[in-house]
Amino acid sequence: MEKEIIAKPKDFKRHLDLFFPTPIYWCDLTDANNLNENLIKNIEEWKEKDKGVKNTNQGGWHSTTDMHLKKEYEPLLKELNKFHKQVCVEEGYVHPTFVSNMWANVNPPGCSNRTHLHPNCQWSGVYYVKTPEDCGDLIVEDPRPGYAMTAPQQISTGKLPLRLLRNVAYMPIAGRLIIFPSFLNHYVDTNKTKEEGKKGWRISISFNFIQMASYRIANTEK
Repeated sequence: MEKEIIAKPKDFKRHLDLFFPTPIYWCDLTDANNLNENLIKNIEEWKEKDKGVKNTNQGGWHSTTDMHLKKEYEPLLKELNKFHKQVCVEEGYVHPTFVSNMWANVNPPGCSNRTHLHPNCQWSGVYYVKTPEDCGDLIVEDPRPGYAMTAPQQISTGKLPLRLLRNVAYMPIAGRLIIFPSFLNHYVDTNKTKEEGKKGWRISISFNFIQMASYRIANTEK
């Protein structure tokens, strides 16, 4: 009878670097209070004049996606471009990126955004303008289909290392900017704040980045 071979601890190895990582970048803008004050004013006025569009929003207001072309939002656009230049350096991009579209989201109490991703883009993100307490986290899901196909039973989430989490929740904080790969499924939890009226509005701005070279190639082929 053959002797059973049991791997010893010294034979057990794992690469320190993880392959196929999913990076998520974030930062808090330094002059967010002044920026957000103007954004709230302009977005509220826009919402009163425009019924918006129906997309992933469930009960909330979703503006048209030409926000990046409006002069009043240039200060935020400047910050987005500055931050994403750093992302491009980290990711080894050889061509610049630009914002292809941008829009405002207003979620009053009881509203949310269903699960979705952003096709035909490389990077997507959100900037938080107004965030009352308990107004709905951003939930980002594990993009690997293999894990969904054979989901294992695991110990409680609080004891798992971050690399084993199946989804990550980001609490919205006014002045915070988050950028992630556009292929990531994500959604926004229901706004459960106890604030009433406009005080309870969750206001955010979403956007997409695309690489300049990819845009040129796509338009050349048309």
